[in-house]
Amino acid sequence: MYQRPDVIFFLLTKRPERIRAHLPSDWGEGWENVWLNVTCENQAMADRRIPVLLDVPAKHKGVMCAPLISPVSLMPYLQSGAIEQVICGGENYDGARPCHYEWVKQLHDECLTYRTAFSFIETGTHFVKDGRSYFIRSKQCQAEQAYRSGLSFGHLPRFNLKTPLGFPLQPSDCYQPVYDGPHCKQCGSRRICNGCSHCGKCRRYICLQVDEDSV
Repeated sequence: MYQRPDVIFFLLTKRPERIRAHLPSDWGEGWENVWLNVTCENQAMADRRIPVLLDVPAKHKGVMCAPLISPVSLMPYLQSGAIEQVICGGENYDGARPCHYEWVKQLHDECLTYRTAFSFIETGTHFVKDGRSYFIRSKQCQAEQAYRSGLSFGHLPRFNLKTPLGFPLQPSDCYQPVYDGPHCKQCGSRRICNGCSHCGKCRRYICLQVDEDSV
């Protein structure tokens, strides 16, 4: 990660208490290209993991409420302004626990209050809305339904990336995401996807760009 300051590293963990013991000696207040995230599937895990994350020095921090298996409130943590993005999605596979629309909407509303970017990426296999259960086995359909909800919003963080030689990364050097797949236009994950599925389209350097049409 240190050798590639031109690449964003999105790190997601269920064990944030282990982070401090494994930070490099020259970490300081964090590296610009490293984004630390914790997963919080319910309130108990949110209250256990997010305070630990907030106490760790880092340039970028985020929360993934996936699989969302019960209501979660992030209000006390969003107030800090340190959380830059919240990702939300239901559980997949046979026997998946239900994800309720009301839980997702609550997270959306809380993020909207503090202008924290919010991405609802998929409904999960068992989705409940207005008291009615829906069983959606296709992940593509789950992503489309999340997109159609219109709940995702906000700009993703800006990263001050550099070339491996230490020079500021210029916009002309940045990889431009390509979203021309048959399902890209209505995919709930589009806002957090770097469009890298088209091998050979990348340029020399990589940086995270926001598609203004999807915000």
